[in-house]
Amino acid sequence: MSRVCDICGKGKTVGGHITRRGLAKKKGGIGMHVVKNVKRTFSPNLQGVRALVDGRVQRLKVCTACIRSNKIVKA
Repeated sequence: MSRVCDICGKGKTVGGHITRRGLAKKKGGIGMHVVKNVKRTFSPNLQGVRALVDGRVQRLKVCTACIRSNKIVKA
């Protein structure tokens, strides 16, 4: 199952989640220290939509940004 928008091509992107420990310097501590750095993926918010494409009704997977910006015509 493809996790890509049929209109704009938006897909999964990779990023990271940094876990820190300690008391911040501005709160009187010695600073925040990195404990763990984990790779993670960010998925687009895809919705199944029936849309008009070339005068025919077709089922598409479209991201919510494309739905909000009226890049498709719902059927």
